[in-house]
Amino acid sequence: MFPNSPNLGCSSFPGKLQGSSDLIRFPLNLASSLVSQQFIESQYNAKNARALLSAGNSSASTMSPHAWPITDGNPAAGASQNRKFHISLSVQSKLHSEILHFAWLLWRRSDERNGPFDTKKQRFLSPQSVSTSNHAVPFRSDRRYSMPGSSRSLHHPLLQTPDVGCVPSLRDFPFMDYLKTSLPLARDKLSQQILDIFQACQQQVSDLEKKELCRAELQREIQRVYPGSRLFLVGSSMNGFGTRSSDADLCLVITNEPVDQRTEARHILNIVQQLFFRLSYIERPQLIRAKVPIVKFRDKVSLVEYDLNVNNIVGIRNTFLLRSYAFIEIRIRPLVLVVKKWASHHGINDASRGTLSSYSLVLMVLHYLQTLPEPVIPSLQKLYPDCFDPSVHLHRVHLGSLQIPPYLSKNTSTIGDLFLGFLKYYATDYNWDTLMISIREAKAMQRPSDNEWKDKFICIEEPFDRTNTARAVHEKIKFDTIKEEFQKSYEKIRNNKDLNVILPVRAAIQRR
Repeated sequence: MFPNSPNLGCSSFPGKLQGSSDLIRFPLNLASSLVSQQFIESQYNAKNARALLSAGNSSASTMSPHAWPITDGNPAAGASQNRKFHISLSVQSKLHSEILHFAWLLWRRSDERNGPFDTKKQRFLSPQSVSTSNHAVPFRSDRRYSMPGSSRSLHHPLLQTPDVGCVPSLRDFPFMDYLKTSLPLARDKLSQQILDIFQACQQQVSDLEKKELCRAELQREIQRVYPGSRLFLVGSSMNGFGTRSSDADLCLVITNEPVDQRTEARHILNIVQQLFFRLSYIERPQLIRAKVPIVKFRDKVSLVEYDLNVNNIVGIRNTFLLRSYAFIEIRIRPLVLVVKKWASHHGINDASRGTLSSYSLVLMVLHYLQTLPEPVIPSLQKLYPDCFDPSVHLHRVHLGSLQIPPYLSKNTSTIGDLFLGFLKYYATDYNWDTLMISIREAKAMQRPSDNEWKDKFICIEEPFDRTNTARAVHEKIKFDTIKEEFQKSYEKIRNNKDLNVILPVRAAIQRR
């Protein structure tokens, strides 16, 4: 039973109805609170109505009032509708039952035409509910808001509270204009090549807005099942290091309490997956049972691939931390983007295949910039501990990044020089066998002795929960490949300083 359900304490359906073979049955593993919610949402199809109207006095007299239709989040309207259908079923006449059934169908059709959707409401989790339409459903303009908590179409009182987390519109952040304008000067060929790739491939504001439209629409749909929940756009789409082809990561926050990722999270994601099957603008929802399980799907409108997790709160916190790093120094974002492009080109940027995730690559770049003789960036968690305190409530996490001023580094290296230095650092200087990367401490630290770090090939500390972000690299052959790519790339580019020898610039720009 999940704490955000509004149906806790509702009386159950009478035994006679539970045993009726005419009722469409629900999966056995479905939460009882969700079953009640589905009856409210689906409004009873005609088959159920016939079963109810023919059930007789005993079942009618004990039937829960929650089984009758309630209009879209409006209790007063729902009560009015219920009074219209509070009809005594004491008459056993088959003709009388058919008349009542016909009247109910008329009301049902009228309700569908006046409902919040243009398409017929379908029974959630029913096989007949899976849409077969190939047409993308456009987003309604009144739902296009920028972050969780900003949608005005929500009626449930829990949705107006900041308990789970709400942040203001994306347009309230100054970095929206900064995305378009601020670039360092290119003083050499290599730097110019890096900037060319960055300008062509960096995520545009229009790309971010498309992802946000889908997030806002999905949040509205999910809140029909889990009132009070929030859906956050996280990862590279929000942290400033995204590209035009970046997938989008979503974090569904159900509760402030920890959620068991192996049991509760999978159960919730299974329900979300079934919900997505009936949304015509979502295709291929797949439940991936990983350490942090996700639902993968594609939005037909924006053509963006999404990964949705449940209550992986650390992803929200590190998104705003990385965004703070992204905009304190103008050389960071171009450098990170070209490193990600280089790693993808050489096949070492895919955690699902046992190599480095994009998040780990970003942490590696930040760590390198922190450990130079003249650092390009500091440790923000050390300089501004209150802004990135792990105990800060989710609805205030975004405020930390707004208080971080630009960092004025004495290091004047070009982007090209920094990229060469990054390759050299991990090809020749960094000790992979004994050290752990930590941007929290702005240094390479000795590995801890516990099981999280024991016998791991690459150790990169997650700055909040202090787990290993590079745990996907668990095969020696993959680890050797990663080290070899650093070494070969550095040897090739160190002399002529032409990016094309390790990353074809034109091809990288075309792929975006």
